[in-house]
Amino acid sequence: MATIIPKLFSFISLLVLLLPLLAYAKVEEPKKGDKKPSPFEFIKHLQGCHKGEKVKGLNELKKYLNKFGYLNYPHSENQTTHAHDDDFDNFLQSAIKTYQLNYHLNATGNLDGPTVSKMVVPRCGVADIINGTSSMRAGKKRHHHDNDNTSFHTVSHYTFFDNNPRWAAFHLTYGFLSNTHPDAMGAVARAFEKWASVSHFTFTRTGDFANADIKIGFHRGDHGDGNPFDGRGGVLAHSWPPTDGRFHYDADEVWSVGPVANAFDLETVALHEIGHLLGLGHSSVQDAIMFSGIPPGVTKGLHGDDIDGIKALYNV
Repeated sequence: MATIIPKLFSFISLLVLLLPLLAYAKVEEPKKGDKKPSPFEFIKHLQGCHKGEKVKGLNELKKYLNKFGYLNYPHSENQTTHAHDDDFDNFLQSAIKTYQLNYHLNATGNLDGPTVSKMVVPRCGVADIINGTSSMRAGKKRHHHDNDNTSFHTVSHYTFFDNNPRWAAFHLTYGFLSNTHPDAMGAVARAFEKWASVSHFTFTRTGDFANADIKIGFHRGDHGDGNPFDGRGGVLAHSWPPTDGRFHYDADEVWSVGPVANAFDLETVALHEIGHLLGLGHSSVQDAIMFSGIPPGVTKGLHGDDIDGIKALYNV
């Protein structure tokens, strides 16, 4: 009997660990050789590419950089562009340089190792640069005083959406699609509480999904909003700036409550997407919740850059 109890305890502990995964994702193991690669996996094979080359797969990289706001070819009926080919041209080099500057990498315009490593990290589906008017490089000075009343400056890297959209009211309601798991609801509720604690916002859950200010749900692939999800390991979630209120998780990802290997923490992703819902863009500060990417098995909370951003946006 004494040996059975520890084994039973170990089994229960393992079950508790796996429950979050069972709740949000398919748990069947793929057959050998049947596992689909990450949607960003192709970028690894482009490492070392540079201007002047023609390499298969560069067209997919152009789509990636276009999706996240870095690459837009000029539209002209009388001019042939390289938007749909595998040529490494001036536009692609410039887009990669901008990406490298945003992520504090050496701005060579070449696909070096550090750049590729950053690009393949699973991330938010919201673009880093929107309409060419927002850049994660746009630092803002903050004025501080230390205990000796000596003033000094630091730089913030929070960003806002084009035209700085904001909510007119500080009390917002949120609702979930009917098939949302209770653990996901709890994780999102905790994320709302954390944003409320550093701002003037209050958030109340409502059962009236259709009339909620913020609407949350899990979706797969092309789900009708013009931003199809891409399967496991690519775009994790996306949301819209004020006052749209939509927040979608990719249901194909492996989700967890808390840090679990090879899974993504529901609360951490919710914290990020709520930041967008309130009007914050992406930050170049890697520890900030508004940084665009997050590896599996990682949890994060609000950072000073996030808090400064929400206060600056709402002038509080």
